[in-house]
Amino acid sequence: MKIESLLADLESGDAARVDAAAAELTEQADSVVPTLLRGLAGVQRTADLEPVMRVLRLVGPPAFDALLEAWGRKEVTDWQAGRLLGVFDERSADQYAALAADPNYGRSGNGFQGLLRLRTDSEAGLRALVQSHARGRLIPYKASDYARLLHEPFRPRLRSLRRDPAASPRIRRGAMAALVAGGGADALDDRDRAAIERLIRVKIPHETPRLPSSTLSGWWMAVPGASYEGVFEALDLHDRRPVTVTAGVQAAESQEIRLPGPDGAGHTVGRAFVTPELDGWRLVFGPFDLLVGDPWDGMIETVERVSVHCGQAQFFFLDDAGGSDVWIVAENGRVIRQYAAESDPEWEGDPLPWETLAVDDPDFAPEYDEVPANAGTAGARSACGSLSVDPGEVGPDTAVRGHGWLALTAPGVGHGAFPGMFPI
Repeated sequence: MKIESLLADLESGDAARVDAAAAELTEQADSVVPTLLRGLAGVQRTADLEPVMRVLRLVGPPAFDALLEAWGRKEVTDWQAGRLLGVFDERSADQYAALAADPNYGRSGNGFQGLLRLRTDSEAGLRALVQSHARGRLIPYKASDYARLLHEPFRPRLRSLRRDPAASPRIRRGAMAALVAGGGADALDDRDRAAIERLIRVKIPHETPRLPSSTLSGWWMAVPGASYEGVFEALDLHDRRPVTVTAGVQAAESQEIRLPGPDGAGHTVGRAFVTPELDGWRLVFGPFDLLVGDPWDGMIETVERVSVHCGQAQFFFLDDAGGSDVWIVAENGRVIRQYAAESDPEWEGDPLPWETLAVDDPDFAPEYDEVPANAGTAGARSACGSLSVDPGEVGPDTAVRGHGWLALTAPGVGHGAFPGMFPI
């Protein structure tokens, strides 16, 4: 019987014809599946893959293997393989685990996607997770999601593997990384947490700080190094821990988490990073929505509140896509100078000593140009270097004192609630 006739019977809606076609396709899978896959040349729409998907789903594990072979021969594209690999059921759970363990990043990502979809709790899945983290390179797509989904059942087994003298050092490191990927640093046992803390203390004095780029968008605050302690109370930050700059930046840029509240309503928690003292200043990075809130009034209220606790505070906000460029300086609870530009720049307060005013520009022509008397020429990217520290210029020549702090925006959460990274 021709393949086209079998496919037509599958779509007929006649139970007897469907059952007969399914039995025939399964029996002839060794020849039918490769033929169908070779016929996909040039297919670029998911709708056009659906007849093949139905056959693959019906045949199961043998079709899985045939698909991988065709993919390896480049008879199907990466895009087609990704779509087709999403159709298999629990019968192919071990095959997904084997694919997840593949050292090829693109192939292993499809394996983890299947394990995640099937919610597969298996030793094979755990081994694939450990191996992917043991390689120490880019973590495959969906591997971290799989680690979080199965963290509770995997945690005791990963801890045991971490202490298994028969396991290689590489595998034990992979188990440790998988634990952190699923449950954060608090998923580690006391021995490993102590080792991490020692490593942090060792790395901090020798680290060359690199801060986030403000290209396209970004925000940060600056406070005097001598009075920075006030920032924790001002921003209501909790459970601070010493951290390297590398880990602090990564944590501050990572996603917030949503946790259930005592009244049934959820609340969002994020992490803020307070840098070491850099040329006399400490910078603060973190989730804008949790630390600041309102895009304009929140900036003013926040910088004034922080300046009450720290004596002075500076706020910088950049959004190249939206055209926003803002810097604000407050002292003892009051804004003394601010610049805001979206279309037309606006200034408030007296010019600061370092500012070059618009009227002092050599190209300024008073008979043609009209600007406010206090109009300056510096946006946030140039103002930050004159006011405190330019994040983009922080590097080997920056005078560094002390260490950075990683803190949470809510109490009683614990750093272990944030999976996915080593705190170093």
